[in-house]
Amino acid sequence: MARNVEIKAKLPTAHAERVAARAQALVMADPQVLHQDDTFYACARGRLKLRRFADGTAELIAYRRPDLAGPKTSSYLRTPVADADDLHAALDAACGAVGRVRKRRRVVLVGRTRVHLDEVEGLGCFLELEVVLRDGEPECDGIDEAEALMLRLGVEPTWLVEGAYLDLLAAGPSDHQG
Repeated sequence: MARNVEIKAKLPTAHAERVAARAQALVMADPQVLHQDDTFYACARGRLKLRRFADGTAELIAYRRPDLAGPKTSSYLRTPVADADDLHAALDAACGAVGRVRKRRRVVLVGRTRVHLDEVEGLGCFLELEVVLRDGEPECDGIDEAEALMLRLGVEPTWLVEGAYLDLLAAGPSDHQG
C-alpha cells in the first residue's frame, strides 16, 4: 500500500483565503479544482469509500489512518472504477453505506506534498496536507515536512482536527466551525 503523512486543519473563515493565497504563492501553477462526492461503507478494518468526480470518473479508496490531531501516517490503496453506480449498489448491499461527504477541493502540489484546500458541505473550509512517502522512508521525514509547511502556511496548531470529514459531519456542529 502507498503511504503518506497527513495533517488536517479546520480553517477559520477569516483565515481561509490567506492560507490559500500562501499555498498558491509556493507554486507556479494554478490549483486543480475537483468536485468530489465520497460515499463511505462499513468495513472491518480502516475506511472504504467510493469517490465520484464531477467528470463522471470514480475510484474506490481503502485506507487506514489513526484519528489523531496533528501528523499521522495513512496507508491507502486507490483503484479506478469503471461503473460507479453498479459498484455502489454492490457495496451498499454487502456492507452498507454509512455516510456521504461532498466537497470542492483545490489542489496544489508543493514538492511531494499535496495541499488540499477543501470546502466541505455542512462543515466549512479545511486544509489537508499529504506528504507522499517513498517506499521504506521513515514517517518522521514526512512529519517534519508537513509541520514545516504548516508553519509556512500560517496554520495554527489549535486548528488541527481529528478524524475524517465523515466523523465531523456525524458529530454535528462544534467549536471547529471557525
